[in-house]
Amino acid sequence: MKPCFMPADILLPNENIEMEKWAVIACDQYTSQPEYWDKVTETVGTSASALNIVFPEVFLGKDDGSRIENICAAMKEYLENGTLSQAVSNGFILVEREVGHGTRTGLLGVIDLEEYDYSPGSKKQIRATEGTVLSRIPPRVRIRENAELECPHVMLLIDDPEKKLIEPLAAQKADLRKLYDFDLMLGSGSIKGYAIEGERAKSLAALISQMQSECSTFFLAAGDGNHSLATAKTCWEKIKAGLSKDEKKSHPARFSLVEVINLHDDSLNFEPIHRVIEDFDCPAVIEAFHRYLKENALTAETGDDVTFVGPKGESMSFSLGGLDGRLPIDAVQRFLDELTKNAPEKLDYIHGDNHVTELVKKKKATGILLRSIDKSTLFPGIAAGGVLPRKTFSIGHADEKRFYIECRRIKKG
Repeated sequence: MKPCFMPADILLPNENIEMEKWAVIACDQYTSQPEYWDKVTETVGTSASALNIVFPEVFLGKDDGSRIENICAAMKEYLENGTLSQAVSNGFILVEREVGHGTRTGLLGVIDLEEYDYSPGSKKQIRATEGTVLSRIPPRVRIRENAELECPHVMLLIDDPEKKLIEPLAAQKADLRKLYDFDLMLGSGSIKGYAIEGERAKSLAALISQMQSECSTFFLAAGDGNHSLATAKTCWEKIKAGLSKDEKKSHPARFSLVEVINLHDDSLNFEPIHRVIEDFDCPAVIEAFHRYLKENALTAETGDDVTFVGPKGESMSFSLGGLDGRLPIDAVQRFLDELTKNAPEKLDYIHGDNHVTELVKKKKATGILLRSIDKSTLFPGIAAGGVLPRKTFSIGHADEKRFYIECRRIKKG
């Protein structure tokens, strides 16, 4: 069986770059809080930064063409002036991220996009965990299709309860070459990276191949960054149509740089992604939800599967009955899609309870707080042939998301 997760040539900023200013958080975070990104811009100033080669979604729809041109120009400049250079040759990076409740350990390498499919019911080795919003792909394609580099925030999950793959590497880190060690901006913890190359990388690749061959269903699931992965897949499908059979085997766009994390990592928390709907009165939304439940043979019971909050301090919690094995989020998302079908732009997805409370008060909106799923049910649920509703869960709080640090060339030559 051809392995779907492999070593790669990985680029990093040179030793003169201020890493605290280089690394910035995933582009799909703080989409309703432009003030966060204003602080990032202020922190970076005129320094070399990943901020200049990514497109924060908060700015989408605001002079996109010009921003994309600037992104591509910055990538080219960073390659030509030596800001970025190859730091790892045909290897992996062991990543240790300090978060508020421990250390999250991951392994950075590339996946084969031929083994990834975001379609529900996919039989590929790498699958989406939740529904892919197709409308979110084209804007990202516009960025990637002309880009020299990729700079990933994708985190994939591996179901490794015996902790055979990543955890032993962490125990050997004293023997590995340290690549970086610094604090992340705006109170997001700290991060360290270690190179895994040569014979150690070969042995690791062999172990990955063995574990994949022993897997009865699928090997990796998209935890964070599924839409970025879907974008990479879309771009690859376009590119490969014009390639020969041999060219398809090794073209850099066929692969995508990702961090793999063990589902059973002690510090890995599945955080719910909440909903906020603007210009909808909280009591009216609750009343509409009760009607929806009744119309769909569902019941509201005592519990905290879902909590509605309003700008005046209103709060009402329910658990849901009659779901027949489906998750509560399935019913909630269907209700919200129906409620906002004539104004879908009013519905936003927010990380963190406090952020929801702030936005509800600030925008006089209604917030829907959700309880997270049990992560042990994730792989069996996907293997059964389905995907969860879009934005069901997130790996950690907003400030625990992956930061852009490492890069890889995705153009030939």
